[in-house]
Amino acid sequence: MNIAMYALKRLGSLLLVLLVTSFLVFGLLYLAPGTPLSFLLGPRGGTPEQIAAVTEKYHLDEPFLARYIAWLGDVLQGDFGQSIVYRQDVSDMIGGRIGTTVILVSIAAVVIAIVGIVLGTTAALRGGATGSTISSLASVALSTPVFVIGVALISVFAVALGWFPVFGSGSGGLDTVYHLTLPAIALSVGGAAYLVRITRASVDEERGREHVQTAVARALPRQVVIRRHILRNALIPITTVLGLTIASLIAGAVVVENVFAIDGLGSLLVKAILQRDFAVVQAVVLVMVFGFVIINAVVDVLYSVIDPRIAFGRTA
Repeated sequence: MNIAMYALKRLGSLLLVLLVTSFLVFGLLYLAPGTPLSFLLGPRGGTPEQIAAVTEKYHLDEPFLARYIAWLGDVLQGDFGQSIVYRQDVSDMIGGRIGTTVILVSIAAVVIAIVGIVLGTTAALRGGATGSTISSLASVALSTPVFVIGVALISVFAVALGWFPVFGSGSGGLDTVYHLTLPAIALSVGGAAYLVRITRASVDEERGREHVQTAVARALPRQVVIRRHILRNALIPITTVLGLTIASLIAGAVVVENVFAIDGLGSLLVKAILQRDFAVVQAVVLVMVFGFVIINAVVDVLYSVIDPRIAFGRTA
């Protein structure tokens, strides 16, 4: 399968997932208690003018499929509607917050990749007390809820030591990175712990393979054996888990942003759900799903980069 065909296949799969997701997200409006009109206007209802405006905006006087097609057409043009609570375009609200969430997830992803691979490899190669200690710490970190880790980090590093700010996302640039460092660490602890365990298992498995034993018998330098024969082959399962872990950070950001009072997509989603601002909920969920799908597509492409024996979409 050539690169062009593989790219078209992946693009088709991505579009299909997004289409199904958009249909489900739009359908949530009709699964909510009461009628869509009462859900959109709230328990107090509205004036005849407001009812007419909402009916026209959301095509509530048309069949369900026609409403979905009209809504999807607006979404494809970047129009997610208007917030019922804030009376702002949803696209503008997301645009002002998505950068914060992207930076938060990116910092957390870097921490997970470095800590998970380094500690997992160290635990596998050294073993003994070092390996047991790293594995035990990973188990504790993996079983601790994100909000507990966040509160602990705030208490120690923000309140007691004063090394980091307690809340907020900063004023931009390095100040934003500084403000988001502690939240990113809280977000990354569980993912890094899981990657440590996967990395250790993968490296242990590769160490016992024949080609590694042959390389050792040929007296190749230890670093060459580790880099070329162990780590490179162990990277396939590590990359899979890393990609899924990074994608899950998008959902984990919802908790962290609320713990650290960060004005990102996660906190916006929670506020929109509590305020029954459905247009915002629809848009944020779609953006998060889109990010999840894109990350997994990138991971699939990385397979062929890490191991040339893997062709595009199939094993060579």
